[in-house]
Amino acid sequence: MTRARPAIPLEVWVGLYLLLYLPNVMVTRWVTTTPHARLGRPLTGIETLPASLILSMVMTYLFIWLSGWYRDANTVQFAGKRFPFPTKHTFISGIGTALILFTVPLSFTIRDVSIPFMQLLMRGDILLIAPVVDFMFGRRVRWWSWTALVMVLAALALTLFNRGGFHLPPIAIVTIVLYTLGYFVRLAVMNRISKTGDPASVRRYFVEEKVIALPLSVLALAVLAASGIGGPADELYWGFVGVWTDPVILDIFFIGLTLTLISIVSIIILLNPQENAYCVPLERAASLLAGVGGSVLLDLYWGGDMPRDSELIGAGILIAAIVLLSVAPRISRTARAPSVSL
Repeated sequence: MTRARPAIPLEVWVGLYLLLYLPNVMVTRWVTTTPHARLGRPLTGIETLPASLILSMVMTYLFIWLSGWYRDANTVQFAGKRFPFPTKHTFISGIGTALILFTVPLSFTIRDVSIPFMQLLMRGDILLIAPVVDFMFGRRVRWWSWTALVMVLAALALTLFNRGGFHLPPIAIVTIVLYTLGYFVRLAVMNRISKTGDPASVRRYFVEEKVIALPLSVLALAVLAASGIGGPADELYWGFVGVWTDPVILDIFFIGLTLTLISIVSIIILLNPQENAYCVPLERAASLLAGVGGSVLLDLYWGGDMPRDSELIGAGILIAAIVLLSVAPRISRTARAPSVSL
């Protein structure tokens, strides 16, 4: 009889997520803070995000096809062939994911607002709603998840206090609100239909969600830019048209590639059958640490802005929270294990 392969621990996926997110943050921030050779100024989010999201969409669809994950998805028939298509629930989740897909990279590009500060605000909101979703679906939230939640909220409060409050530009406020709304919708749908630990369920959810989320994220970005909130019309035109013949497209290709890989690892973490108050802090804290780490590396080697002391302390608190979430469940399982008498 063939032995089943042991499951990869959740913490390994979190580590991979961090390693993928770190270069994504650094390249995105570098492109949007370094003067462009032809334009004489850094590119804006509206100029870099359309191409990165479009490239990520193409690469995600290629992954879905080449990996065979599409075989687990719901399908519809069109022109004599069957194509993956979301169900009612994954369609709703796709809308939430579209909001996340364009607000996360957009948060790296907002001028006069540091990456760690935006990350703390966005991740803090999600950590608040994670146990709420657990309660909605009757999941037990254990002591280590509550403790980690308090630790992360303390890091958020410390950073806000030292910064003197929010005082954010309109684009930053829109980014935070849409991101939080998108995550709430996504977590609610995940818990309703897919948070079972079944690998086929993970594949099905990923495919059905991305089929709708990726094109919607590009459309949402265009609407945001056209509204005048995200940037002027010439930036929108360059971001959707002019960027493809510019050398910076190589950097943007790398951003799109890492976005694709991050999305695959993220869905594996979030659909782990353990409670949201355990999985979500692990995933969100890893992305926040990538933001802080990316800012530090940019300052040390490429002349970026060093995070404030409070932001570094907040990152240290998050490292402690990740250690707690990794160690406490194992200690608990060991304590419950029956002793064997000889």
